[in-house]
Amino acid sequence: MRYRDFGRTGWKVSEVAFGAWQIGGDWGSVDDMRSIDTLLYAFDKGINFVDTAELYGKGHSEEVIGRALRAWQGNKIYVATKVQPIQWPGPDDDHPAMRGRYPDWYLRDSVEKSLKRLGVERLDLLQLHSWMGDGLYALDWLESLNRLRTEGKIDKIGVSLRDFRPDEGIELARFGLVDAIQVVYNLFEQRPRHGLFAAGEQTSTAFIARVPLDSGALVGHWTADTYARWAPGSVPHTMFRDGRFAETLARVNRLKKLCAPYYPTLAEAAMRYVLDSPQVSTLIPGMQTRAEVDMNLVYSDGQVFPAELLAQLGEHLWIRNYYQ
Repeated sequence: MRYRDFGRTGWKVSEVAFGAWQIGGDWGSVDDMRSIDTLLYAFDKGINFVDTAELYGKGHSEEVIGRALRAWQGNKIYVATKVQPIQWPGPDDDHPAMRGRYPDWYLRDSVEKSLKRLGVERLDLLQLHSWMGDGLYALDWLESLNRLRTEGKIDKIGVSLRDFRPDEGIELARFGLVDAIQVVYNLFEQRPRHGLFAAGEQTSTAFIARVPLDSGALVGHWTADTYARWAPGSVPHTMFRDGRFAETLARVNRLKKLCAPYYPTLAEAAMRYVLDSPQVSTLIPGMQTRAEVDMNLVYSDGQVFPAELLAQLGEHLWIRNYYQ
């Protein structure tokens, strides 16, 4: 396992971390004992950063992580969680207001509940689960979080950018108001490489790359009947509804053909593409089994992504709004 600086925090985190949405139960049925075993296996293999949220399984992901932390006897594990806004912005709202989305009483209540579910005295990284651009000027959220920091409830502050709007974080990164920014970054969503990451370099902002495997699509295992096997109401069934699965699969197959001369699997190309960006402190693929841990960790070896392949990937950039 290779480790990277987590921005300006002084932390050294595993460049491949544990994305914990899938163990919350929103993606289908879960076995908590297997999830705990997978977490402990990941920790033993060198993963020392876990990303979760109060939203994931309505806190269940946090609870399972808390059980694993109590069983772990090794080195420090950094846990990043998220607090959702009191009201989510509409998917088509280009200029949502930040003020009032995270009132002080609400942040305090959410932090206390996350502390209890995780069984810790302080949250390593608390992220706002949705960021709105005018938060640069409407700073009530930052005042509240800084008070929580001085009280010892949280250590570092971060935000999670809206799925298809990575450029909303450029000015936030340039001003360095938060320690970490989480963003979608993968073979389809390539835009952070060209604007956001450069802005964050000026302030040593940490970047967490989420869905490096595009919620499973870029693993390359999908077939025409995969969608029918997902439980109605589950995250993937909802996310890839109304013909989106078929379009995604077609695009995945084109990427497979492009990457085949360079890598034996599309998953390897996808993971190495994200790891190739030095500004990324860690990436957080979802994991549910020991086998998935092993599959993801094998790419943490410092290999350089082929320049000729990188040059061809631009035409595969694909901007999507899952929520419309």
